[in-house]
Amino acid sequence: MNKIKINITGKNIERFIKRLISLNIELYKIDYLKYNEVNIIINNNDYAKINELKTIYEIKIVELYGINKIKNILKKYKYILIILMISFLFILFLSNIIFKVDIIHNDKNIRELLREELVNYDIKPMALKKSYKYINKVKEKILKKYQDKIEWLEIERIGTKYIVRVEERIINNEKDTLLPRNIVAKKNATILKIEAENGEIIKNKNDYVHKGDVIISGSIYLNDNLKENKVAIGKVYGEVWYKVEVEYPLIYYEEKIMSDEKDIYFFNINSFKFKLNHIKNYNVKKSETNIFKHLFLPISITKETYKKVKYIKQKLTYEEATNKAIECAENKIKKRLKEKEYIIRTKKLKVEENNSKIIVEMFFTVYEDITDYVYIEGE
Repeated sequence: MNKIKINITGKNIERFIKRLISLNIELYKIDYLKYNEVNIIINNNDYAKINELKTIYEIKIVELYGINKIKNILKKYKYILIILMISFLFILFLSNIIFKVDIIHNDKNIRELLREELVNYDIKPMALKKSYKYINKVKEKILKKYQDKIEWLEIERIGTKYIVRVEERIINNEKDTLLPRNIVAKKNATILKIEAENGEIIKNKNDYVHKGDVIISGSIYLNDNLKENKVAIGKVYGEVWYKVEVEYPLIYYEEKIMSDEKDIYFFNINSFKFKLNHIKNYNVKKSETNIFKHLFLPISITKETYKKVKYIKQKLTYEEATNKAIECAENKIKKRLKEKEYIIRTKKLKVEENNSKIIVEMFFTVYEDITDYVYIEGE
């Protein structure tokens, strides 16, 4: 129930208080200030009754409690609060607007190409900022559309602007720029496929080659006499072998940083920070942006961007840890593979447990590009 503190002044205060008690008016606290003045705390609903009984006494409200106090503060400062709320919403709106898009590349044509593409996806000045997921989709689409022109693309949001970094794909005309050469084996392997555009093939499919053995020669002979030296052009794929050892814990713990982000806004007075909104499970701070700073007073509004953290703890069985270790070993090999390369066969050589860890030794047979080049001497 809401309460108020009232001040009563007049003669014979004690008699007046006894009268209030006789009328079943609940007095929560009585403070005698003088012989003719007292403060009492009562229910808000009883104030009207006391006002009717006051006769020769002077009664005034000293302090409000509960919801009445909040209402009074809101009423007193309503215009300031309205202005602050509108200002905050306006600042919040501005913080979600992109004011600038910087494309970093020396070539003006590449910059203009990307600028036009980004505008098609509404990534432009004075547009609303986009989600992390949307930005990734845009990057994928642009890279796919211009795979012959763009090697790498990154779009990063810093405050209210996007920084776009790009690397151009360089395609050399090997026939015009390279010196005469042989194509040799990059490593020991069994040849599985030979793709020759220029030069003489001197090894066959299923031949075993050592590192440095010539597979496609740039030296062209006629009747055992050297006719000319050319640039050998082609690709050679072979069966290559790897042995990988991986350790994996039986008790697995991981703090995984997720891709989604949330913003926390702070009202700052000197070194004191007050949160204006709250989020849960977003614990990794990515960036901090100063949204507003007063020219003279030590007050400001800042925005801190956080990433979500997922905590993973698992107690694995022997079999589960072994499978995880095998998966890690496969991923190690896969990270090394280029386009058209793949794992042909896998074989588990050894599994043992040591210090709450599973140690797995794996053997991999890989279909791999073994193309390497050696320039022909004397050219």
